[in-house]
Parts: sequence; structure tokens; C-alpha cells
Amino acid sequence: MPARYHLRFQIPSGQDAARQAAELAAFCQEAGVDEVVLLLAAEEFHGGHPAGAEEDLLYDTAATSAAVLRDAGLDVSLNPWVTTGHADRGRRDRHGFAPMVGPDGRAAAGQASFACPLWRSWLTAHYARFADLGFRVLWLEDDFRFHNHAPLQWGGGFEPLILERLALLAGEPVTREQVVAAVTAPGEPHSWRALLQEVWRTAQLEVAAEVAEAVGKHSDGRSRVGLMSSEPAMHGVEGRNWDALFNALAIDGEAVHRPHFAVYSDAPGRALSRSVWLLELQRALRPAGVRAEPEIENWPHTAWSKPDTQTWSEMTAAQLSGADALFLNLHPMHSGRARRHPRVADLLRRARPALDLLAERGREELGTFGVSLPVHQQAAAHVRTSRPGRLADLAAGPEGAADFLLRYGIPVTAGEAPVRALFGQAAWAFDDDEVRCLLAGGLLLDGTAAYVLSERGFAGLLGLTVPEIVEREEAAAPGPYSLEQVLPAAELDDEDVFLSVNGQPALARLEPAAGTQVWSSVLTPDRQHWGAGRCVHTNTLGGRVAVLAATAPDLLPYDDDGQRLLHAMVRHLEGDQPRLPLVSGGPHLVPRLARTERGLCLAVANGSADPARPRLALPARAGSAEATLLAPLAAPTAVPLTAAGSTLVLDADLPHRGWLLVDWTPEGV
Repeated sequence: MPARYHLRFQIPSGQDAARQAAELAAFCQEAGVDEVVLLLAAEEFHGGHPAGAEEDLLYDTAATSAAVLRDAGLDVSLNPWVTTGHADRGRRDRHGFAPMVGPDGRAAAGQASFACPLWRSWLTAHYARFADLGFRVLWLEDDFRFHNHAPLQWGGGFEPLILERLALLAGEPVTREQVVAAVTAPGEPHSWRALLQEVWRTAQLEVAAEVAEAVGKHSDGRSRVGLMSSEPAMHGVEGRNWDALFNALAIDGEAVHRPHFAVYSDAPGRALSRSVWLLELQRALRPAGVRAEPEIENWPHTAWSKPDTQTWSEMTAAQLSGADALFLNLHPMHSGRARRHPRVADLLRRARPALDLLAERGREELGTFGVSLPVHQQAAAHVRTSRPGRLADLAAGPEGAADFLLRYGIPVTAGEAPVRALFGQAAWAFDDDEVRCLLAGGLLLDGTAAYVLSERGFAGLLGLTVPEIVEREEAAAPGPYSLEQVLPAAELDDEDVFLSVNGQPALARLEPAAGTQVWSSVLTPDRQHWGAGRCVHTNTLGGRVAVLAATAPDLLPYDDDGQRLLHAMVRHLEGDQPRLPLVSGGPHLVPRLARTERGLCLAVANGSADPARPRLALPARAGSAEATLLAPLAAPTAVPLTAAGSTLVLDADLPHRGWLLVDWTPEGV
């Protein structure tokens, strides 16, 4: 089964749609594109929600273009550039929609409230009209959200129509100022926070169901509704329920997802850690049966925004995640002329051998494995804030833990696994029984999560208490924290190993109990003892717990000693049943581990600009191992591995943003 390319392209209305569609069809056939996703009045051609003759022209353009493309053997979907509205950018409402209002009271000029009945009627009618053209998917853009609606502060969701709904749930009148203060107040969350999230969630679900019903009816069941999503943690602030939303969007039980995972422009290779995790996380959030078509972002949509090597590496990450198709933004939105950009066709042709190989192998995958990062969809409802009025501070998720582990060569999963990592404010979200379950296995905590669990009465199972979190500027005697010295208990077999905590925004004050091992000590610049840095403890539940004083471990400087120490902590948490391969041999070697029908497959991306020769520390000897090198925009090649005990070493260079695939069957399996 080959990889599928879905190319997003805009044919400007009012121009010769048939000619431009024919040129696009020829381009797609040359480049191996399977489907065109037509954009309507997007970005430079977007003047606001269309009306009257303007909408008629868009319809005619879409109908003509779709007919030409289908005659050429291509599938066709539609991406209307309208839901609530992306951003004002000088646009003005032309329909009388109730505008979005931000937490500071500012009203949008061209973006509509989810609670506006006039906008709902218009949106439903707009999608219904285009659905009769029989597109495979009609997409809802990523502005189907409350956050990130420039120029509003944070976003919308504080308009009078929303507050009226909240007042009904609260049983009393509410004002915008009262609501913002309540939902962001420090301390135990105010009841209005969960109620506001319920209002936001319900409004979205209502609109989703109305659009899906209209699309299903007017397409005679031929079309599906697709959803582009943004950062899951930010959607969590909105109270999003992923199962409910996809159920609302489903037509005959089917919906389509376009998950955001890649940055929009040029970025260092280490950003692949974020991409690998976001694809894994959203696969876990997505109900079974929902198609995944991840979007390889590129904005402002020219070949100068993102190098082909980066685009290829992100396409590879998406295909590894089990994508049903790759959603491609490669042409300038304002061009209209596909064949004026032959390098796009060259990119797609050169990328195909590796992607086809991965698409075929994907059918063998049985799930991911690694350190488990527990996900709680409603974590934002439980967060304790420290800065009133900052809605973004409610976001809570495992992104920091994922970066910390992946960039150090430790695979992660959103599924269940014997070793878990819980960082940050998300520790408030899990109930007592869930916490005890976490503490009964291997558990890695950062300083914030340890502080939360200590506050909740679990200090005895942590093997330490955490009396306070010390902010960077609040550190008093004996002085500012700056160094972390690794102690003999860590058994790194080196003396005088120092790490830096100088850039940490805050550290947790760890007070170990008897029987808890201290693996590192935090020091001041003159090497006075400030506190414990990392501790490990075996508790009465039989669980092994490792705690870091750092409250933002992903902001610690990455280095070889830091990697060795973290690998040792993971092996300690695994106990006498180690199962994870740990990757070293260069900076930012980002792994993804999967179970397959043949055994295990470890994919490793080189997130450094320098070539690397990965070293794979396996928990046991590999019974047999095969390696395949996926160099950027090149055909896959078999490469040799050298075995040294239970370590496998690549005998070839892994280039910048290249991927290494290693398949093995653990000895005895």
C-alpha cells in the first residue's frame, strides 16, 4: 500500500478555473499526487465570510475545478476558509454575526461567536451548499477553536451570548470580569472554570453536529467532515472532549482528522521530538475508525519557508505514525499555477520511495511502546494557577516530558507501559486511585508534580516531602542555585560530574526520607549545598519513584552526562525487567518504538545538524537485527550494525534529519 499525497491548492475564483484545474491535474499526475484539497477564498483572497454573488462564484469555481480533477482520476476534497474566522487582519464582518470577545473585553472585527445563531445558520448553509458537489471531505479549519484568534488576547469565548449560557449553569448573573478572575484565580479551581469549559465544549459540539448533519444530507452520504486541530493542551483549556467531538462530526460513523504536529517554517532538527510526540498523543486521543491525515505545515506557503529536507523528515514522521494520507501545503496560496513550481513535484517524487516503504510497514504495527506519558483530557480544569488573568497558564500536558525524554534518546508512548513520567500541573488531574496506580510502578516526576503529590498526601510513597517550590529570584540563603553534582549513589563510574540548573525558572525543595537514595545534589555557585537534586525510592506498594528537583526539565541544558544520568534513572525504574532500548551516540537522536508482527521496530531521527552513529542499548541481546537507512530524499538502503553484547552500533553515518529503522526480535522471543 503506497503513501497517499493530498495536495492543498487554491484556484482563485473569477479566473479560468478549467484551465488552471487542468494544469493542476497534469502536475499531480507527474508528482504522484492522489488527491487535491481545494482551498476557497483563503488567506490573500479572503475578504471575510462570503455572501451573495461572491459565494456563487466560489461555488462555480469549486464545481468546475472538481469536475476537471475527477476526470483526471484524482480524488477531491474541499477546504473552505471559513468557520469562526482565522484572524481579523483588517477584515470586517459583513453579515451581522455576534463577534468573538476576548477576556479583556475586546471584540473581534471579523470573527464570529460559536454561540451566534446567525453565524451557525450561515455556516451550516454554506457547507450544505458545497456538499452537494460530492467532495470526499469538507474540512473545518483549525480556527474551529476558542483560542488563538488575533488580535484578541488569548482568544474568544467571553462574548455576551456565552456568558448568558454560563449564568444559566451557575444559577446567577455573571460578568466577563468576574468570570476571567474566577477561572484563573490561584488556589483550588473555582467552580466556574469547569462550567465555562462545559459551555465552550457544548457550543462546539452543537455546531459540529449541525454541520455534519447538513453535509451528510446534501451529499447523500458521499462526503465526510474533517477537523483540523491545534495544540491538544490548548484545546484542553477549552474543555474539549475528543470522543464527543468526533462523534458529533461523524457521518455514517466516519470522520477525518488533520492533526497539527509540525512547525510552519524553518526549524532545527531537534523540533522532531515535538512532532513525534504530537502525532503519538493525537493518535491516542482520536477514536478508532477516524482517518488520520496529518498536515505538513508550510507558511507563508513558499519554497523559501521550509527546506525540502525538513519537509521530508516531517512527512516521514507522519507516515511512521500510521497516517492514512499526508496533507501537503507546498505551493504559494496566491499562485494558482501549479506547474510554475516544478521543485514541488521533484520533492514529492524523491520522497516517495521511503514513504511507500513506511506505508507498507505500517500495516504490521501493533502499537507503540516506551515510557508512558499519562494524558488527562480535562487536566486544565484542575490546574492551580499562580498568575491571575492568564488563561494560557491553564494548559497542562506531557509536552515538556516528551521533549526531555525523546531528545535524550528515550522512546515514549501515550499508551500503558511499566514506566511512566508525570510532569507539571497535570498531577492535579488524576484521582487518588489513579495516583496510587502510578506510584505502584516505575514513575518519574519533575519537581512540580512531586510538590503536588506531596501536597495531596502521597509523600510517604514518594520517599520525600516537598515543602516548597523556590522561584529563581526568590532563592535566599545559602544563595542562588546553579549546579547539580552527581553523587556516587547514581553509579555513573565517574567523579566530579556536574550538570547545570542555572537556567531553571524554579526548583522544588526536596527533603528525602530515610531509605531514599539521593543521586545528585544542587549547589550554589560557591558549591554550598542548596538541596537534593534527584532522588529515587522504592515504596511500600513495590513501586520505584524517581524525582527531579527541576520544574522544567526540558529547559535543562542537554549534554552527554545528563543523558547518562537520565538513562540510569529509567533503567532503575524498570527494575529487574528492563524492556526499553535507549539511544545514544549523538545529540538529539529522537526515537520512536513500535511493536510489530515480527518483534520490535525502533525508528531514530537525527535531530542534530551533524551526522551521527546511533548506539542502541537493548535490554537483552537481539536475536536478529536488520537496519534500514532513510536518508533525506533518497531511496532506502540496508546498512550494517555491529553488536557488542546487548548494544547495537550503526556502522554508517545517519545524516541530519535522516531516519534509521532497526527491526529486531528480542532473544528468546
